[in-house]
Amino acid sequence: MNKVHYNVDRLQNTEMKTQIKNALSEIPGVKMINIDIGRGSIEVGYGDLAEESIIRQRIEQTGCKIE
Repeated sequence: MNKVHYNVDRLQNTEMKTQIKNALSEIPGVKMINIDIGRGSIEVGYGDLAEESIIRQRIEQTGCKIE
C-alpha cells in the first residue's frame, strides 16, 4: 500500500472533514483515510487502482488548498 501525506489549508470543521472523506472514499483503490483537523493534515493509503494526482484533485475540489 502506498501512502501520501498532505498539509492542508482551510480544513476548518467536521463538515469539511466529512466532505473530504466522502470524496476520497469514492476513488477505487483508496484503503485508508486519516484527517486531522487540528493539524490540518490528511493521510491517504491507496493501492494500485488509485493515483496520487486524483487524490490531490479530489481534496482541492472540496475547497482545501494543499500546501
